[in-house]
Amino acid sequence: MSARTVTVRVNGVVRTEESEHHTTLAEHLRTALRLTGTHIGCGSGDCGACVVLLDGEPVCSCLVLAVQADGREVTTVEGLAGGGGLTREQRALVEEHGLQCGFCTPGLLVRMAHAAGRGGGEEGVLAGHLCRCTGYVGIRAAVRRSAGDAGAGR
Repeated sequence: MSARTVTVRVNGVVRTEESEHHTTLAEHLRTALRLTGTHIGCGSGDCGACVVLLDGEPVCSCLVLAVQADGREVTTVEGLAGGGGLTREQRALVEEHGLQCGFCTPGLLVRMAHAAGRGGGEEGVLAGHLCRCTGYVGIRAAVRRSAGDAGAGR
């Protein structure tokens, strides 16, 4: 296969790297760009671990080819971090005991951040997200807490 140059603005920084035509955006982020916060779980868009924002909208990056992101804006879980402290979404997950192994957490944080100020509630955030460790009591409480804190700064 031949490689193609892919240029994306990732977390506010323009990045250009080569990518094979069959490489997913998730693989490209993790290998070529060394942004390992995006996790690859199921590879079929069912678990939500790989969710990133593509032009501001949540997508399963295991279902998007890197070449499809050429010229576009990507925000990963690393791009959510603010001035050194925890984001309100991270605080909510900690305070509500919505974490265990952390594998699904990056995608969940991206969905929670996207939902902030947009409404959509728990179901909108949790749609397409699977957690095999915690159950959903803590996660649901964290989503509600995060939404309640939406007016506060990060």
